[in-house]
Amino acid sequence: MLELKNVSKFYYNKGVIATGFSKVNLKLDIGEFIAITGESGSGKSTLLNVISGLDTYEEGEMYVNGKETSHYSEKDFEDFRRKYIGNIFQTFNLVNSYTVYQNIELVLLLNGYKKRKIKKKVIELIKKVDLYKFRNTKVSKLSGGQKQRVAIARALAKETPIIIADEPTGNLDKEAAESTIKLLSEIAKDKLVVIVTHNYEQIEKYVTRKITMHDGRIIEDKKIKETKSTAKANEVEYKNITKINRLRLGIRNTFNIKTKFILLFIVFLFMTSAIMTQYANSRKQKHLSDIDGSNYLFRNSSENRIVIKKKDNTPFSSENYAQIENLNNIDYIVKDDALLDNEISLTDKKYLSIYGNASSIKGFKGNVDVGRMPENDNEVIIEEYEDRYYIKELAENLGNTTVYLMDLYTGAINEKIPMQIVGIKYMDSSLYYGNNNIYVSDNILNQMRFQINQRYSKIKILFQNKYYESNIYNPYFKIKTSENVPVGKAYVSNDLNYEVPSGSCKNKPIKIEIDNLYYKEELELKIARTYTKYNIKSLVGEEYEMNNGSIYINPEDYNKLFDKPSYQSSVFVKEVELLRDTGAELENLGYTTLIIKDTLTKSGQAQVVEIFQTIVTIFLIITLFFITYFIIKVILKSRNTYFATLRMLGATRKISKQLLIIELLIVENLAYLISVVVIILQAKQIINLSFIQTIVDYLKIKDYIILYIILIVMSYIISLKYAKKLFKNSSIKTYNGEV
Repeated sequence: MLELKNVSKFYYNKGVIATGFSKVNLKLDIGEFIAITGESGSGKSTLLNVISGLDTYEEGEMYVNGKETSHYSEKDFEDFRRKYIGNIFQTFNLVNSYTVYQNIELVLLLNGYKKRKIKKKVIELIKKVDLYKFRNTKVSKLSGGQKQRVAIARALAKETPIIIADEPTGNLDKEAAESTIKLLSEIAKDKLVVIVTHNYEQIEKYVTRKITMHDGRIIEDKKIKETKSTAKANEVEYKNITKINRLRLGIRNTFNIKTKFILLFIVFLFMTSAIMTQYANSRKQKHLSDIDGSNYLFRNSSENRIVIKKKDNTPFSSENYAQIENLNNIDYIVKDDALLDNEISLTDKKYLSIYGNASSIKGFKGNVDVGRMPENDNEVIIEEYEDRYYIKELAENLGNTTVYLMDLYTGAINEKIPMQIVGIKYMDSSLYYGNNNIYVSDNILNQMRFQINQRYSKIKILFQNKYYESNIYNPYFKIKTSENVPVGKAYVSNDLNYEVPSGSCKNKPIKIEIDNLYYKEELELKIARTYTKYNIKSLVGEEYEMNNGSIYINPEDYNKLFDKPSYQSSVFVKEVELLRDTGAELENLGYTTLIIKDTLTKSGQAQVVEIFQTIVTIFLIITLFFITYFIIKVILKSRNTYFATLRMLGATRKISKQLLIIELLIVENLAYLISVVVIILQAKQIINLSFIQTIVDYLKIKDYIILYIILIVMSYIISLKYAKKLFKNSSIKTYNGEV
């Protein structure tokens, strides 16, 4: 069965060659119960390791069923152990965190047995070694004799033709030793049993053959009893462990040692949270860099804004907006987007003045810090820095302060649009970029449009064949409205009488011409009345000093000039990464587009910061990788014996490596899952952890997928790196701590 011809084993250590054993010649057959004896250091355990394929040899030839093994690779010896060898070790080599049942089951799992076929076989073996009542007991709680019986049952489970036992009674009391040897002798009837012992008298009555070694050589090979032996053994048929059983073992190994699991979980949680935080910060810096540029035409420089107009320069229709809203990446539309690029002012007509960009409430993200979200059209929220002088008092009187739109250039207050401030969102005080915002309903935005259209239009007044320019800086010929003025008529200053030869401008025509980027409009009126400082109050209800020179017309006529459909709008996208795709879709639909972030002029400093942030992120990920690897290496050092035991039992390097990878990937997945749960709780404001808010604000679904892939790849590489170190040596060297 096994034959050794002039086999020698040498050890090399720092240039020194030591002999394990030399020129051994043996022939071992099925049915023999062989004892190998000799003093310590005589080479008997080394010989046993070579016979069982746990160690290689350097000289001679070992035959198995007549086949040479000198050319065997590590993979071949793994195959040899699985087919022929069942090991019983002096130190048992059991998995202490497994139960009796699980230790025996492990061999069958590694040999490809399916779960449904395992249970009956394992129970039979447990009963055979008289440990049935301990089947669910962890082996760490068993006595030495009980552990050895578990080791015997595990060896029997493989059903191999050879049982190799190294000092099987060395750690047992007399009674346990007797029981163990008796059990082994019963096994030897149809197997080859080879025992290394330093106490031959203890097993003398059972052995059929005695081999004595001294100084690495066999000095005696004595047959004690005649046996019915055979020179050829049947190979054990086996399969590789199934995928589902690999997963089962991986899950079992993840949780079977609580301390190890907790330490690994903390390490992976730290790695996950650190990378998530750094990635979110890099996204934040990228966002700030994108909006850090300047463009004097566009105050709202949001990175997800696209300005659009129709290519035929006609106004937008409701059908156009419905068509745009059906695009996948559209978050919301601001129809009168000129409002976004103009500062407005709200006043309570006393001391409070709030300046900011007018924004649609549809574009508000997150939650207010004080108050509530608007419920009615006249309710607004403001986004402002908390340290503004008026914020504290305003926060205490939310919902009780009525404010009005004030013209920034004339100071005129539009009392027709009363508004209530019901919520405040605080801006990040460390990031003084952009402008604060005033979020209002679309209805209020629509009412503001007149003021914006007037600001962007060139207005000329034709009177007595002479043009006069009207603008917000010149009080003369400024267009104002009054309900007291009849439709089609105009009230003008008495000073215009001097422009008429007859000295009276009453019933004279006056034409208002509007010209802007998108439309031209004319309005022809007749002068019905002239006002002086004595009658202006009764005519239009205003003061003379501030308004002399203004042309008062009916609001209905004013609306004809400025209440026009939208010619330019802005769309805001959900995913900035798809911004250009959305722009292309809009172009295909017949719109001219302008991506705002492409119009911004960035400072050189911003570009340097962006590059530096990228380098820092990469450096941190690499640093975290090595820190995590070295910590995991320390934590898993105690697991070296487990994986060495797996290989001694017949598991290949590949399978052992896969089990290690599964274990570490499970822990990383749990760490990632817990991190995501915490982030969701933060997003829903169930918890309040400020350092997580950046992740909530700046990471999208795609970012979480990217991070998951990065973390899984890192964990996989860590597993491979550790496995390469762990499995570079033979299983016996690994078990002895030579890693």
